[in-house]
Amino acid sequence: MNVHDSERMAGLLEDAGYARAEDPDTADVVVFNTCAVRENADNKLYGNLGHLRPRKVANPDMQIAVGGCLAQKDRDTITRRAPWVDVVFGTHNVHALPTLLERARHNDEAQVEIAEALEVFPSTLPARRDSAYAGWVSISVGCNNTCTFCIVPSLRGKERDRRPGDVLAEVQTLAADGVLEVTLLGQNVNAYGSDMGDRQAFSKLLRACGEVEGLERVRFTSPHPRDFTSDVIAAMAQTPNVCPQLHMPLQSGSDDVLRRMRRSYRSERFLSILAEVRESIPHAAITTDIIVGFPGETEQDFADTLDVVERARFAAAFTFQYSKRPGTPAADLPDQLPKAVVQERYERLVALQERISWEENRTQEGTVVELLVSTGEGRKDAATARLTGRARDGRLVHFAPGTATGIRPGDVVTVRIDRGAPHHLVADGGVLTHRRTRAGDAAEAGERPSGAPTTLGLPAFGAPASEPAPAAPSCGVPATTGGPR
Repeated sequence: MNVHDSERMAGLLEDAGYARAEDPDTADVVVFNTCAVRENADNKLYGNLGHLRPRKVANPDMQIAVGGCLAQKDRDTITRRAPWVDVVFGTHNVHALPTLLERARHNDEAQVEIAEALEVFPSTLPARRDSAYAGWVSISVGCNNTCTFCIVPSLRGKERDRRPGDVLAEVQTLAADGVLEVTLLGQNVNAYGSDMGDRQAFSKLLRACGEVEGLERVRFTSPHPRDFTSDVIAAMAQTPNVCPQLHMPLQSGSDDVLRRMRRSYRSERFLSILAEVRESIPHAAITTDIIVGFPGETEQDFADTLDVVERARFAAAFTFQYSKRPGTPAADLPDQLPKAVVQERYERLVALQERISWEENRTQEGTVVELLVSTGEGRKDAATARLTGRARDGRLVHFAPGTATGIRPGDVVTVRIDRGAPHHLVADGGVLTHRRTRAGDAAEAGERPSGAPTTLGLPAFGAPASEPAPAAPSCGVPATTGGPR
């Protein structure tokens, strides 16, 4: 979600006449798009702001802006702790960034503007897309859940759904520009349709994406077990371009902990969802999120989590040590655990999941997989003379091109997997097939998709009107962040 919002901020600035700074150390405008999920996000922001202070002192005309969830939470606390910040804006008024920068420059004083409700849906704003072959498409903002550990609903508000026609228009525009893969975004994507009174709206949206010409891969993130229904599983299985990948947050395998987290499912329900998915999509790769050390978690609670992880056989897991977030109900719960206890449990969980991930990845050895060639995901590619791509199930694959030449990010190749490692697969036998794509042409030329359809006036939410107004022409721009032209 933050990557999507950052693309919109960059698009807005480009539209306002700013140009991307090739060297961040010479930028005249620096924008931080922040997260508030974990405590280290706060520390990282204020550390970065402190690092910029000498530059601001040396160049008073330089501008610093802070947006996103942490800005929505801390508001004018940011300018008190870092008075050299020029602009603070929240999650609901991203569109105001260029205006606030200009106002701060004109008035020579900090501008702090936090809206309490969404004013413009971010996807109606100009975008500077980072990728020529993959795009993010937001289908909703906000969340109606009340998980006790999560501060996001209080910062992004109640869920508001984009109209299906607007979502599909953006998807179609991206595909027309050569984008091969789209990821549908929401805090809880499979609750999509609550604004429209249609409990099957998300499965219908997946099937509709399957009809978009040129679109080869559809992913989505993140769902919630509470709302994950059989019609969504059927749509995944029956729509060829929906990838066999599912990210399903577990958070804990203990029913008691889930109850105190206000997660409206229990471990057996969670496992039954995975079983149904695997029955319909046997080759699906399933990943998850797990929190270790939630207040009051006992050794037995943690053992229950390890048991569910063993039974679930996740392809990968994003594991987190519980982070106390002021303003959340969990922050006031008794029995906050000592750091040493949490660390020891965390290490045990990571070791277990590493073993399972390695075992699951080794089952891929000898198989032929299709890869969408990517960029920036293989840190050692230069040293190993390999390239990197993502399989349809989301697994990361490092591959040797062999005798194949001219492979670009955005092209599609097939390879045979030689070796599975805990976090990736390796294919050193050369490329079996190579298909050049329009996305690869665009990546080679340094071009990016034009962005999203832009509607005039207020964003379109909820059920479509009986006679929707025609969409205005698409509006998009290349990269931004830097000084005005």
